[in-house]
Amino acid sequence: MILPKVRDPRMITIRRGGTLTDEHHRLLALWAADCAEHVLPLFQSEQPDDPRPRAAIEHIRAWTRGEVGMMAARAAGGHAMGAARPLRGAPRFAAYAAGQAGAVGHVAEHDLGAAAYAIKAVRATALQGEQEAAGIAECRWQRAQLPDEVRALVLEDQRVRNDLCWSVFE
Repeated sequence: MILPKVRDPRMITIRRGGTLTDEHHRLLALWAADCAEHVLPLFQSEQPDDPRPRAAIEHIRAWTRGEVGMMAARAAGGHAMGAARPLRGAPRFAAYAAGQAGAVGHVAEHDLGAAAYAIKAVRATALQGEQEAAGIAECRWQRAQLPDEVRALVLEDQRVRNDLCWSVFE
């Protein structure tokens, strides 16, 4: 569960009654795609012939450019999550990261899902006793990719939803 029961109006687009601009929504989607793509090789090493997680990342990037509709990007995200279900460990988490990224066009809060699952994927590949350090390094990498325009929003959202996201952002 990565979505809050009560939605933050800063993460809801203006046309739906919130305060999130379309530009910032697209930036959140691109950041989520970067987070998912960073760990995608962990899925591809186990399932090299399954294109679904890569397609989800490509679809959300295409959505930000206006080349595909939100429903197509969301569907691609769902297919990536389907690719995750039979797997375990890092490949599963990497596919879930791609699925969450694909869903950002539909619900902006999925951006943290992509980031959190990417951190879980990296932790799952680390040696015993090094998982926390690996997760911290991945979180730092992700934060370095944040566009300045949405940095404060994402960092605040990470603080608020950290417990929902398996406490990976501490």
